[in-house]
Amino acid sequence: MILVHGGLWDRTDAAMFWHAPGIVAGLEAVGLDVVAPDRVRRPVDWRQEVGELGRLLTSAAEPVTLVGASNGCTVAVLLAADYPEAVGRLLLAWPATGDDPEVSGRARAGLLERGASGAVADGLLAGETLRGVTDAQLVSLGEYRGPWRPGLPIGVLPSVPENPSHQRKTVDALLRLMPSAVELPGSPEPPRPDFGPHRDRLVAVLGAFAGGGQAGR
Repeated sequence: MILVHGGLWDRTDAAMFWHAPGIVAGLEAVGLDVVAPDRVRRPVDWRQEVGELGRLLTSAAEPVTLVGASNGCTVAVLLAADYPEAVGRLLLAWPATGDDPEVSGRARAGLLERGASGAVADGLLAGETLRGVTDAQLVSLGEYRGPWRPGLPIGVLPSVPENPSHQRKTVDALLRLMPSAVELPGSPEPPRPDFGPHRDRLVAVLGAFAGGGQAGR
């Protein structure tokens, strides 16, 4: 399993997002091999991130379960599109809302404050349901291509409760665009302070999805 953390041009890294909340340790305790790389801290575009993590993905001995979190969902979708043979299952957790002008305006102001140029900020925030991804790309991920090339198994895990940056409407749109996708039990996103009590359930959900099943709602 490869875990792609959230954040965008901020201090968020894999240690903060996956290790400190105990997610990596929990997944390893149930027998999963887990890799949680750091994303590019200040990418000029999404393709830069895909290039960096693509090398890790293609070095895996077998197809992986790829988990994207928040803005990391964009990276995960692009990786799955570019390296279909390397990704066996895709889970989009706490997907960041990309089609809300007010949310995007706040995100743009934050990017500029942290040193991004206007062109870089606009490029990173462009998209449809997800930033950096067209809805047509999302549709193509789950398409059935015949018995020898079934659609990619996809899970969508909502933020519960929702918040302005991780809205329920984004989950609903993903499920609508990818009819083969399944909704998984949600939780607050790490590293929010209210995440702690949800760790064990999240580990169970991720483990069940990686094993080809679904944890109950």
